[in-house]
Amino acid sequence: MITKEKIVAFLKTDFPQTKCIVDEVGNRSSTVRHTIGFDELRPGGTVSGPVLMEVADLALYVAILGELGLVSLAVTTNLSINFLRKPTADKDIIGKCSLMKVGKSLVIGEVTLFSSGDEAPVAHVVGTYSIPPVG
Repeated sequence: MITKEKIVAFLKTDFPQTKCIVDEVGNRSSTVRHTIGFDELRPGGTVSGPVLMEVADLALYVAILGELGLVSLAVTTNLSINFLRKPTADKDIIGKCSLMKVGKSLVIGEVTLFSSGDEAPVAHVVGTYSIPPVG
């Protein structure tokens, strides 16, 4: 298993465009957050769908990195999101991922998204990543 610090350093180098913060990683899981400001809102004052998908996708990727190591060429092959309720427009979005299956070529996980401080989920996501062959 790789440390949270190594994953954070890797993301800063290879994915500097992400605004997500890694809170936890390990045990086939991760927790990431995204601070919400004006740029993350859509008309109507709710967090945009692409921001929610970014949090979910990164939570999956971080959990995979924590389990398999720094696999930079792992890619999303499927991401399915169910929007459950309107997120709070002035609270961080938290993504909690749990890997359901870790295979040699595919990893499947689920992510629950929350507004910080609220136990009721705002979205549920299931995603699949393709893992490049080793060697």
